[in-house]
Amino acid sequence: MRGAFIAVLIMALPASLSAQSVAQQLNDYPTAARADYVFACMVTNGQTREMLDRCACSIDEIASILPYENYLEAETVLSMRRVGGERMAFFQSSAMAENIVADLRRAQAEAEIVCF
Repeated sequence: MRGAFIAVLIMALPASLSAQSVAQQLNDYPTAARADYVFACMVTNGQTREMLDRCACSIDEIASILPYENYLEAETVLSMRRVGGERMAFFQSSAMAENIVADLRRAQAEAEIVCF
């Protein structure tokens, strides 16, 4: 009975709402963020068609592992570390910042195994 109730609720949702939610869950990284990653990856690894494919694969793999919000937090911490200075010491040494970056590094390592 409970399963039938849930099925009725799902059917009552507008199709666009349920489809949009699924699409957002599968692709929550903005196109600009993916493009930035691919450009930076290609600068590092070579600007060839093969690297375009590998770098695109890499960000797709990262996106499948790490929600965009977590990716953005890790990129922010890494960016703040480059700034330096007394105010940025938190980003250099805090356990929370380390954990945020570690999650991104693990996703990047997995992407490297899969794509490179």
